[in-house]
Amino acid sequence: MGLRTKIGIAIAGTAAVVSVVIGLLVHHRTVEAQYASARSQAGDRLQTAVQDHAAGIDGDRTLIDPPDLPQPLADAVRKGKWGSYLDRSGKLPQMWAASRYRDETVALKRPYEREAETVRDLDRVLWISGAIGTALACVAGLLVATRLGRRLTASADTAQRIADGDLTARLPLHGKDEITKLTSAVNTMADALAGRLQAEREVTANIAHELRTPVAGMVTAAGLLPPGRPAELVRESAGRLRELVDDVIEVARLDSASEEVRAEVCGVGEVVRRAVAGVVGAGGADGDEVRVRVVRDVEVETDPRRVERVLVNLVSNALRHGRGPVVVTVDGGVVGVRDSGDGFPEGLLSGGPQRFRTGAEGAGLGLGLTIAVGQAKVLGAGLRFSNPAGGGALAELDLGGAGESSPSRGSLPAH
Repeated sequence: MGLRTKIGIAIAGTAAVVSVVIGLLVHHRTVEAQYASARSQAGDRLQTAVQDHAAGIDGDRTLIDPPDLPQPLADAVRKGKWGSYLDRSGKLPQMWAASRYRDETVALKRPYEREAETVRDLDRVLWISGAIGTALACVAGLLVATRLGRRLTASADTAQRIADGDLTARLPLHGKDEITKLTSAVNTMADALAGRLQAEREVTANIAHELRTPVAGMVTAAGLLPPGRPAELVRESAGRLRELVDDVIEVARLDSASEEVRAEVCGVGEVVRRAVAGVVGAGGADGDEVRVRVVRDVEVETDPRRVERVLVNLVSNALRHGRGPVVVTVDGGVVGVRDSGDGFPEGLLSGGPQRFRTGAEGAGLGLGLTIAVGQAKVLGAGLRFSNPAGGGALAELDLGGAGESSPSRGSLPAH
């Protein structure tokens, strides 16, 4: 049950309770007032009837020792008191008044139907007005709840957009109520978060740029070392450090959106083979560890350099954190990279890749998949991560909008 429904029900229920309470109060006060008025009139008429009876004049409505006198009134008269009594035992209610005169009982009675009909009419009016008031309150409650619900929903949607990475999302401020305070807090949180992330990105990018020159010199110097195992270790470490600096710089460029997409028509299978060949040629794998399987080849209009970068990162991640063989499947505009390892961590599947965070044990700062996601976003492509039922980890790059060309089928190792 949503907040709008809850508020509407609460307001309608409150209006209904108020209507019932007011109706009961009005009903009882009216009944009491009518009875008091009828009792007073009956007493005045009874006094006149007793005086007339004492003078030997009895009116048509004067009853002497009536046999149907209600018992409670008869008991009061025997004690020497006058009294009145509303008898509801018959079909029509009767208002009685009686008094003692010497050894006789002088009584009067009249129908009480007019007062009863008045009360019924009043109850009918109260029910109708209560129902109308409750309906109006329900409508007003729904309108108020709808307005509040829309504002809260807008705040929640904006917070979700901020959580998804849109740090420019903001909400307009209206009024001075609690929801406005919540909206202001969300905007303030977004400003603080955007500022902090921007500062961190600038620091990271500056450090990477500052390290680029000395790292390049280190790589050059390592190449001048005499052959030997120590020299190989130095060269491998220097090369890894250069790759890391390049990755950090690329992440900074993706954050600032400083690069442009250079689209051209290219075959997906050809781009995949070049990317896999680059991984194998760089010594990231043997030729039999990565296999390319083209189910259906198509041509797409995209930036092939960025597509290769995404695929290189996906294949390298599969080789580094999974197990071979790694199968790269081309099916139209969708390229799947699947390894035979233990699958992606649950945190990556639920929240996506996080920079400087990796769920696998061993080396890695989580930049490879982060760059792949960023490049796919620049391309306007979709990148999905899953753990298929057959085991392993599966990353699917959906280039979309592909125009089909002559398909080629088969499975072949990457060379």
